[in-house]
Amino acid sequence: MSESYMQATGELARLAGDNAMRFFGSALEIESKKDGSPVTEADRSTEKLAREWVESRFPGDGIVGEEFGSSRPDAARQWIIDPIDGTKSFVRGVPLWGTLVAVMAGERVLAGAAFFPAIGEIIVAGAGEGCWWNSKRCSVSEVAELTEATVLSSDIRFDSSEARYQAGWRTLTEKAAVLRTWGDCYGYLLVATGRAEVMLDPALSVWDIAPFVCIIPEAGGVLTDLAGNVTAFGGSAIATNAALADAARATLGVNQRSSR
Repeated sequence: MSESYMQATGELARLAGDNAMRFFGSALEIESKKDGSPVTEADRSTEKLAREWVESRFPGDGIVGEEFGSSRPDAARQWIIDPIDGTKSFVRGVPLWGTLVAVMAGERVLAGAAFFPAIGEIIVAGAGEGCWWNSKRCSVSEVAELTEATVLSSDIRFDSSEARYQAGWRTLTEKAAVLRTWGDCYGYLLVATGRAEVMLDPALSVWDIAPFVCIIPEAGGVLTDLAGNVTAFGGSAIATNAALADAARATLGVNQRSSR
C-alpha cells in the first residue's frame, strides 16, 4: 500500500484525538442518544474536524461517522470515523478511550488506526503492511492455553439475540487466568500488542470495530464476529491471538471462521 491510506489514517487519528483531548477532564454537558449512549460536544467537535480533513484531503471518498452519519455512500472508498470510542469512560475521566479511523473499499478494510491520547499510544495497520504500535512493529502474544490467557470485554451483559453465548462466555472466563472489563477500543489494543489474548464485544457498530478488522490480523491475530465471519458489519466481535483463536471460539460456540 502506498503512503496514502495507512499513514493518512494514523495522521487523522492523531489530529482528531488531540482535539478530543482538549475536552477530556472538563465539565461537559452529557446528552443521551436514541440508543441510550452518551454524547458530548467533544464527540461532535472531533468528528466535525475529522470530516473536514477527509473532505479536503480525499474529496472523492465517502465518510461514515458515528455522530453525523454517511456522506457519498456510493464512493469506492469510505472513511469510518469514531471520534471518541469509549465515551462512557471519557465522561468519567477514565483514560481508556480512543479515536478510531479506518478506510474501507466495500467490506475490505484497507487501513486502520486507533489513537489513545490520554495514555500516549497509537496503533496503525495497513493491509499487507503489518501493524505498528508507537512506530514499532507489534504482534499478538503466543499464549496457547486458556488457563494462561487474559480475557477482556466491554460489557459482559448479553442481550436476547446473543443469549446463546452466555454459557460459553461463563466457561471461557472461568478458565481464563485474568478477566477484565475495561474494554472498548482499549481491549483490542491490548490483544494486538500481546498484552491480552481475547477481547469480546457482543454488540457494536461498524465504527467501533472497522480499524481492528485490519489491525488484529496484521498483528498476527484473528478477528471475527460471533457468527464466525471476518467483517466489520457483523454487529459483534471477538479478537484473539492466533494460538487461542479456535479454542476461544469453540468455547463460546462461535461457528467456523469464514471470510465475507
